[in-house]
Amino acid sequence: MELPYVTPELPGVSARIKAIPEDFVVDEIPLYPAAGEGDHLFVRVEKRGLDTLQLARSLANAFGVSPREVGIAGHKDRHAVTTQWMSFPGVAPEKALGLSGEGFRVLEAVRHRNKLRMGHLRGNRFRIRLRGAHDVEAVERIARALEERGLPNYFGEQRFGRAGDNAAMGRRILRGEERVRDRRLRSLLVSALQSEIFNRLLARRIREGNWDRPLFGDVLQKLDTGGLFVCEDPEVDLPRVRSFECSVTGPLPGPRMRPQPHGEPAHLEEEAIRDAGLRPEDFSSRREAPGARRPLRLPVRIALVSDPEGIVLDFELPPGAYATSLLREITKDAPPPP
Repeated sequence: MELPYVTPELPGVSARIKAIPEDFVVDEIPLYPAAGEGDHLFVRVEKRGLDTLQLARSLANAFGVSPREVGIAGHKDRHAVTTQWMSFPGVAPEKALGLSGEGFRVLEAVRHRNKLRMGHLRGNRFRIRLRGAHDVEAVERIARALEERGLPNYFGEQRFGRAGDNAAMGRRILRGEERVRDRRLRSLLVSALQSEIFNRLLARRIREGNWDRPLFGDVLQKLDTGGLFVCEDPEVDLPRVRSFECSVTGPLPGPRMRPQPHGEPAHLEEEAIRDAGLRPEDFSSRREAPGARRPLRLPVRIALVSDPEGIVLDFELPPGAYATSLLREITKDAPPPP
């Protein structure tokens, strides 16, 4: 699927991404601080060269806890240096503090009253080096354009698996062509399919020039609270969208996707589902795909500095947003430097 840029008139900058893990640093921003008391231990861990589930299993084994009891707020890149919080039941802080292993080290350990749940984070802070890039003015122009126009909230390639076939497998599951008994795997594959449909819808609205303005019947989201409402007067809601108070949303199809759009937006979303080889009713009763709305457009603020090895970007994104959506706008199809 071809995903259009929102800065197509600005040429891409040649750079190498993730040449080494230290070029891609991600720090999780917690939703709330640990209370300092309770039956669960919140552990802040730095990892390098590990994915989140590998790290969770390693720590669970070290603490004598079932991997199923580990709480995480979000998944972090493997080929990066990242910090994130995890929770473990019944573990003393003394057992965790100072613990390290291949590819990880524990930085903090604080008690809390409940298990950490997926999505319990305020966002992620990124520090990414564009290795070999030295045209600061070109990067600056793209960064300021993204700040003005907004960041397209595409799902990144990693959402679709190493071979890129997760969405295709999810499609076969919904068509009844393939059975997957593992509930977590089935949910992962179907969610990749939902992500593909969202990307299709966002790509079309960028091409048609209405991703950053509401249509009658659009479902809008308040970006500060997450509240959803249906647009009944585009002229009234347009200033709120343009100022990033609200965003037009797209579909992650499923039976709990509420509210529903109507009019032209509903037609566009149905076409995105059909373009993916499915029918809207295929999602009507799927427990592994409850459905949700996702903003098409996000505000972003980007700081950049030059160093001898390239240009370093600093920015924050909310939960579920992908730094690759920002990086692809900067590099576009420019070949990496030798």
